[in-house]
Amino acid sequence: MTSISDKSERGHGGPGRERTLDSASRAAGALLMLSGPLSILMGAAGIAEDSLFATSNGYAYNFPLTAWGIIHLVIGIALTVAGLGVLAGASWGRGAGVVTAGVSLITQFMFVPFYPGWAIPVMALDLLILFALTRSHIEAAR
Repeated sequence: MTSISDKSERGHGGPGRERTLDSASRAAGALLMLSGPLSILMGAAGIAEDSLFATSNGYAYNFPLTAWGIIHLVIGIALTVAGLGVLAGASWGRGAGVVTAGVSLITQFMFVPFYPGWAIPVMALDLLILFALTRSHIEAAR
C-alpha cells in the first residue's frame, strides 16, 4: 500500500490536488521581497552618485558609480519579480529566485569595496534566500 504525504507542493500534481506553499518557500519569497527593494534603493543612491560610497583606485571591478546603480536597480527589480513569483506559486518563481539571488550575491561581492557595511549583510540575505529555495525543493523530492 502506498502512503500519501500530507505535504503538497505548489506547481506539481494533477487537477484537483490541493496546492500549498511550504514555509521555506514563504520565507524565501518574503526575503526576496525584502532584498529586492533594498537593492532598488541602493541602485537609486548609486545613480544619484550619493556620497555614501567609497571610491577606490586599482580595483578590478571599478565601474562608475552610476553603472553600479543601474546594476543594483535591475537586480532589485528582478529580485522583486522573483519574490512575487515565489509567493504566487508560479512555476518559474523558484528558478528565477535562485538565479537572481545568485547574481545578487556575486554583484554584492564585487561591490564590497564601495560599501562593505551594506554589501556583506545583503550577501548573507542572498545566501539565506538560496538556502530556503533549494532546501524546500530537495525536501519535496523525498
